[in-house]
Amino acid sequence: MATITQAMPGERTVAQSGSSWLARLSVGKIVAQLALLFLVIVWTVPTAGLLISSVRDKDQLRISGWWEALVTSEGNEALALPTAVDQVQEGDQYVIRGNLLPEGDSRTIVRFGSSINNPGEAEVGETLEMRIGGQITVNGDGSYEWVSETPFDHDRARIFAVTGIPPTFTLENYAEVLTSNGIGRSFINSFTVTIPATIIPILIAAFAAYALAWMQFPMRGLIVALVVGLLVVPLQMSLIPLLRMYNGIAGITGGQSKTYLGIWLAHTGFGLPLAIYLLRNYMAGLPREIMESARMDGASHFQIFTTMVLPLSFPALASFAIFQFLWTWNDLLVATVFLGNNESQIVLTARLRELLGSRGDNWEILTAGAFVSIVVPLIVFFSLQRYFVRGLLAGSVKGG
Repeated sequence: MATITQAMPGERTVAQSGSSWLARLSVGKIVAQLALLFLVIVWTVPTAGLLISSVRDKDQLRISGWWEALVTSEGNEALALPTAVDQVQEGDQYVIRGNLLPEGDSRTIVRFGSSINNPGEAEVGETLEMRIGGQITVNGDGSYEWVSETPFDHDRARIFAVTGIPPTFTLENYAEVLTSNGIGRSFINSFTVTIPATIIPILIAAFAAYALAWMQFPMRGLIVALVVGLLVVPLQMSLIPLLRMYNGIAGITGGQSKTYLGIWLAHTGFGLPLAIYLLRNYMAGLPREIMESARMDGASHFQIFTTMVLPLSFPALASFAIFQFLWTWNDLLVATVFLGNNESQIVLTARLRELLGSRGDNWEILTAGAFVSIVVPLIVFFSLQRYFVRGLLAGSVKGG
């Protein structure tokens, strides 16, 4: 006999909400969220590692990774012992006392040994037989006592130890990078290149995008197709022809070839296709009714563009500004070709490349220099990131 059970109203509501939640949950959303989380981790972890490494002590950086920054690091070292002239006679024994570590050193002795092949032979506080005679006792603070029943006659002696280095953070790495010869000037040069090379293509592309979106003229569709085609042209393929053309113009006019004007024009040319594409698609998606009402009120194209389209297109403008600023700031190839290695014009990326060549084994300097180079793009990105997704998506999926 079947039994019919009626659920209470509260239970029915919980069951319905649970089923609706499961209905909204799809495999596609889970995969998308996991992919987004993976990309965030891939981007964040190296950046965090670079930041941590840039403020670590150079001794720690050589022997341990940045993920061990908060634990005591251990390393093997050979420490010099005094010569026989420092011995003193105490009764029928000869003794040498001292400290293996300099005064004020934060390191500690973890283990020690008489051979390079076995630096952890004895624990601190234990007595170890030395190969050249006598017995030595080493403490954790580096103090030692070396005792022998016969006079010491050595002129050179070492002991090998495993030292512990406590976590140490410092800003000396940044101070050394920022005070290096030419870094300050190169920092200013990068702004001199990047700011105009970001503003100029935005201004040109905004006018062109409005014309392609809302003005009627012959071959408009062909121009749009040409702009889309230019998006796939490799920079390296067009760099040399562009440089030869610019040098030819500079030779005719009697100007110099290695100037800021050349690199501004180069970055403008390379950035215009993407800028026009994004802005044109965004502007074409703006409400047509607003444009028509403005024309009925007698507004010209220029008035519509400056008073209505530009304010409404700010998300797209911010998206391209982020792209162009990041690409121009981090650029090395175009800057090297159009500016050369002139000390008065060299940009930050080129200066850090020289620092890499001369200080390649100083990881603390290289990590600090790398973070100095990315701190400005990070500030720009996080300042405009709220407009980034809106402008990018609108410029990618809308069309006119």
